[in-house]
Amino acid sequence: MDRLELVTRNTEEIVTLDELKALLDNKAHPRAYVGYETSGKIHLGHMLTANKLLDLQRAGFDVVVLLADLHAYLNEKGTLEEVRRIADYNRDCFMALGLDPDRTEFVYGTEYQLKPDYVIRVLQMARNTTLNRARRSMDEVSRSSENPMVSQMIYPLMQAVDIADLKIDLAVGGIDQRKIHMLAREELPALGLAAPVCLHTPLIPGLDGNKMSSSKGNNIAVDEPAEQIEKKIMAAFCPAKITENNPVTEIFKYHIFPRQDQVTIRRPAKFGGDVTYSSYAALEEAFVSGSLHPMDMKKACAAAMVEILSPVREKMG
Repeated sequence: MDRLELVTRNTEEIVTLDELKALLDNKAHPRAYVGYETSGKIHLGHMLTANKLLDLQRAGFDVVVLLADLHAYLNEKGTLEEVRRIADYNRDCFMALGLDPDRTEFVYGTEYQLKPDYVIRVLQMARNTTLNRARRSMDEVSRSSENPMVSQMIYPLMQAVDIADLKIDLAVGGIDQRKIHMLAREELPALGLAAPVCLHTPLIPGLDGNKMSSSKGNNIAVDEPAEQIEKKIMAAFCPAKITENNPVTEIFKYHIFPRQDQVTIRRPAKFGGDVTYSSYAALEEAFVSGSLHPMDMKKACAAAMVEILSPVREKMG
């Protein structure tokens, strides 16, 4: 798999593909980043972008992980002391997920976001951005979207300035970050700063087939006990022959096959015996055709995720 294939696989959108190709042609080690609000457990939603960071490192990128403690504070996720403690915990989780320690730079927002030069840039952006635009940018990520605080309007401006301040070539995030990234692409040049290339990963459904939410308990934290992972996946929504909004097939596509070359489904001989798939496409074809039963797929999914997440449990246990 070449550099471009590694970077673009399992993505929802690249803004723009031509700019990404030029970046890869002109830089051996571009800088990519993801910012994570330090507001709780690291779960499969966060892990999806972490998987993309692994792809980027394999493609020669240097990776910056912003542990956005100040962002979390502004978005009403806890006191500064609480979100900083969570940031330290999050950092250990991400390292256990396989990021290269020699190619990963962890940065805490409070380390630089209160410096005068940074604050001036945020205020300059504030002068160029309407309140409606800032509010639209926060629609997907705000805790209080119906009645947002002023602090939450500052949040997207800071995120744009982060990209410039950290000297980022490629901004990575879930597709819910798109509006904020587009704000950065449009407004940073007005401050004489470069617009980033943006890469967006899809949002995968929760285990019940609905929107993933920590408050609903329909996701898996990366440090959960093995028996809890198995229990949750075996109870997950997984309609036969249907992949749309199917969390089990999504876990195979975005979490298992990027980390494992093949998957073996263990079955009794009377149900066809063991079968091995060397790609997600092959597994999906078998599932849609009906030759792969949801229960057999769930068992294989649970076993694979228990194995993949074992380094996190060992480190955080």
